[in-house]
Amino acid sequence: MKHKPIYYSEYLELDKVLSSQNPKSLEHGNEAHDETLFIIIHQAYELWFKQIIHEVDSIYKIFNQDKIRPNDLSTVNHRLSRIVEIQRVLNSQLRIIETMTPLDFMKFRDYLMPASGFQSIQFRIIELRLGLREKYRSGMSRKFFNSRLKQEDRDLLANLEKEPTLLELVDGWLSRMPFANMKGFNFWQEYLDAVNTMLDRDKLLIEQNKTLHPKELEFELKNLESTRINYHSLLDEKKYNDLYEKGEVRLSRNAKLSAIFINLFRDEPILQLPYRLMNHLIDIDEMFTTWRYQHSIMAHRLLGTKIGTGGSSGHEYLKQAADNNRVFTDLFDLATFLIPEEVIPSLPGEIKRDLGFVFEE
Repeated sequence: MKHKPIYYSEYLELDKVLSSQNPKSLEHGNEAHDETLFIIIHQAYELWFKQIIHEVDSIYKIFNQDKIRPNDLSTVNHRLSRIVEIQRVLNSQLRIIETMTPLDFMKFRDYLMPASGFQSIQFRIIELRLGLREKYRSGMSRKFFNSRLKQEDRDLLANLEKEPTLLELVDGWLSRMPFANMKGFNFWQEYLDAVNTMLDRDKLLIEQNKTLHPKELEFELKNLESTRINYHSLLDEKKYNDLYEKGEVRLSRNAKLSAIFINLFRDEPILQLPYRLMNHLIDIDEMFTTWRYQHSIMAHRLLGTKIGTGGSSGHEYLKQAADNNRVFTDLFDLATFLIPEEVIPSLPGEIKRDLGFVFEE
C-alpha cells in the first residue's frame, strides 16, 4: 500500500458523529424516547445542507467569471441535478418525523425553546446564495429571523448580502447570449408579429364562439387583453425596466429574452445544456417549495395551532414561506411567453448553422 491504512470508523470520525445525540429530556431526568429521532433527523438535514452548499459554491465559482466555457455547463448541470436528488431525500425524511405523534413531541418540546429550525444558518446560506436576498422577504419575516440569530451569524449573512447571488450571476450569463440579434437579424420583431397574429386569431375564435354567455365572452376577452399586455410589457424596454425596478420581476430584460429564446429553440445542440440548466434551477425551487409546504403540514400535524418553539405562528408562517420564499419565479414565468411551434419565426440559415454541430475540413 502506498498510503497509511485507514479504518472505516476513523475515516468517518464516527466517535464524534455517534456521540453527538444528547437528548435534553435525559438531562432533566426522564428521557423522551422520540427525542433521539428528532435530533438525528435534524442532524441529517444539516449534513445534507452542507453538501448542497458545497455543490452551490462550486457552481457559483463557475458563474462568477466574465466568460464561462461551454464544457463547464455539463459540470454545472451534473451538480444541479445532484442537489435535486438530495432534496428528494430531504422531502422523504419528513415522513420519518411524522412517525412521531403530537403527545410524543410534547414530552420534550418545552426543553427546546427558544431553539428553532429558523436558526439553521446553513439553510439561510443556501437561500441567500441562490438568490433570496433579505429585501425579498416580508418586513415581518426579516425582523423575526434576525432577532433570533446570534450576532456572528447575522454578520455572516450580512457579508453574504454584499456578494452577487447565483440568480444574479445566471442573469449576467443569460444577458451575454447573442443569438436573438445576430448578423442583422432581429428575432424579436418577428416574434412580436407572430404573437399579434396568434392573439388576433384567438380573439376571433372567442368572438365567434356562440356558446359563450355575454359575461363569459367579456371575461375571455379581458383575459386575452391581459395576455397581450404581458407580451408587450416584455418587448417594451421601458415598461419592462419599470417592472424590474419595482421588484416585480427579478431577471433583467436581456436575460429574460435570452431565456425565452433558449426555450423556443431548446432542441438546437448549442442550447440544450442551457435549457437543462434552467430547468434544474426550476426543479430546485420547486423542491424547496414542496419541502417548505410539507414542513408546514407536519408542523400542523404535531402542533395544531400552537406557536413554534422559535416563537413563530407555527404552520401558518411555514405555509406563507412556501409561497413567498421562491427564487427562480421568473424562470417559471417563461411559459407565459412561449408560442406554438408552428408560429415560431424561422431562423436564418447562418444563425441556425451556428446553433448546430458544424464539421468542416
